Formats: sequence, structure tokens, C-alpha cells
Amino acid sequence: MKDIAFYDVKPYDKMYFDALSPLYGFNLRCFESKLHEHSAVLSQGCDGVIAFVNDSADRKTIEKLHSFGIKVMALRSAGYNNVDLKAAFGKIHILRVPAYSPYAVGEHTAALLLALNRKIHRAYNRTREHNFALSGLTGFDLYGKTVGVIGTGRIGRVFIDICKGFGMKVLSYDLFPDENAGIDYVSLSELYKRSDIISLHCPLTKDTKHIINEHALSLMKDGVYILNTSRGALIDTEALLTAIKNKKVGAVGLDVYEEEEDFFFEDFSGEILEDDTLLRLLSMPNVLVTGHQAFLTKEALENIAKETLQNLKDFFDGKPLKNEVCYRCEKYGTCIQNHEQRCF
Repeated sequence: MKDIAFYDVKPYDKMYFDALSPLYGFNLRCFESKLHEHSAVLSQGCDGVIAFVNDSADRKTIEKLHSFGIKVMALRSAGYNNVDLKAAFGKIHILRVPAYSPYAVGEHTAALLLALNRKIHRAYNRTREHNFALSGLTGFDLYGKTVGVIGTGRIGRVFIDICKGFGMKVLSYDLFPDENAGIDYVSLSELYKRSDIISLHCPLTKDTKHIINEHALSLMKDGVYILNTSRGALIDTEALLTAIKNKKVGAVGLDVYEEEEDFFFEDFSGEILEDDTLLRLLSMPNVLVTGHQAFLTKEALENIAKETLQNLKDFFDGKPLKNEVCYRCEKYGTCIQNHEQRCF
């Protein structure tokens, strides 16, 4: 059996990997530590690595793993912005799980919208204190409102379908639009200007970092709702905070945060957070933050485990790697080899 170093392990995903890994021929060495330059030494003697979204696979980490003979890293996530693809190219094959459950993330995005609009989080806290007053809990009908969806991959399309079910008008923007999908594509500036609600479902790249910034916010309607269940750095957090204080932004639902890697997935309930920006977000009644849990359904966890392990099995069996990513994939939008063979 192949030994695989499994970093940043949590009980909710370990149970699925433990049940399935022997079927694929793998023995998992589980570590609670996140992957980074110093913890990379734990993978010595292993044949591969499994990492998560907040693990750091920067150049130094890649070089250490490579020095231990590691030739494959399987990300149990769709995103790969935490990997230095240039450093990995020619040394370590990077595999990902592009679609574990678009329904999980799309539905969580809708849940954030509904909770923010109808003030569910505030009502919950009130009624627990036997306060049944309704003042300050007024929402609005979603029916007839315009939602702008940035990113029309599988998750974005699920959210679009949900919004259409509510009778909402949908505008979309994508760097690589699918003109045959029946989606109403508009320019980014038009989407900002016309949308009552804006939801982010695009990957984090050099082109999308801070796609919501001070200028973008200035184009938006007063009272706009902003949702982000994709990657934290899609939003310039300081610009967002200013817009919330100025009442330009009516409400914000975040499942991700720009500096989340130091906090999300961990319990800090007995400590004082040393992140003033995050504390300011959490203090605002019209901001709802969840800790990167949009993916967290039974179906998604099982699919993540199966796809991650299958990716590794394909690698060791010498098969084409349909879920491989490299710096050329990122640069050209699709791999120049179309995954009919390996990236290198």
C-alpha cells in the first residue's frame, strides 16, 4: 500500500477517507498540522500528500516535499491558489477536486442570502432571550429583484437556478462565458450597476483578486447585498468595511475571508482574536460570517474523498490525470495538453 501524508485532518473528513482509502490501496498518515515549510518534514517516507485549502504549498514547501521524493499532491478542494504552480511544475503533480457538490455551495449561498434578508440570525438570538419583538427585522421580497452572479461554473449555475426559482432576474459575468448556456451575460460594470444582490462564484486568480474593490463598490446600488462563498481575496476587505459603514452596502454574507487561513476551521471561542479586521466584520449586525462551511454536506464530503483518492490512484497507475493543474492551465484557462496526457 502507498503511504500518503494527510494534512490538516478534521474529524468530519477523516471518517470518509478512513473508510475509503484501503479500497484504493492507500495508508493515510494523518496530521492535524497544516502543511507548510516546516511541517513538510512529516511527509518524509510517504509516496504522496493530501492537502486542503488553507495549507501552504509555497515554493519552499514544494522544494522540501520534492527533496523527500514526493511527486504528487492531491488537493481535497477545487481551489488551488494556495499552491505555487510555477514552483511545482516539473517536480510535483498537483491534482484537485473540481466539482464535489455544486449544490452544497450553491444552497449555502442561498441560505446566507435568506438569513441576511429576513434577519434570521438576529431573530434567533432575540427569541432565545424571550424577545419576540419584530422591530428591525424587516426584509424584502426576493421575487423580481436582480442578482448578479460573477462566475458561471457549476456552482454559479446552481445558484442561478435557485435564484430563478425565487423569481429573480439574473445577470452574469464570466471571464470565459458559455454563450450556449442560456445565461444573460453582461459586462462587469453593468452587473455592478444593475444588481440588487451580487454573488461571487469565480476562482481566485491574478485577474479576479479584489474584483470587488473601492471602484467596483462605487458603481453599485445603494444598499446592495454582497455574497462570497468562493475565495476571500476576491473582495478588498477594507474597501468593503468602508462601504458598509457608509451604508453603500446593505448586507454581506461571507463564508470566506481574505486572511482566513489563521482562523477558519479552528476553535478560538476561548480566545481574543488578533485580527481587528475580522473582529470589525463580526461586530456588524448586517454581516453574517460562516467559517468556510459551504462545502460541508455528507454528499460533498464523500465525493471529495472518492475523487481525491481516485486522483491519487490514477497517478500511481500511470493513467492520464483529468484533474491535474499546472501554471500553464492557469495561464491559458485550459491545459494546453487538454489532460490527454500529464502536464509534464
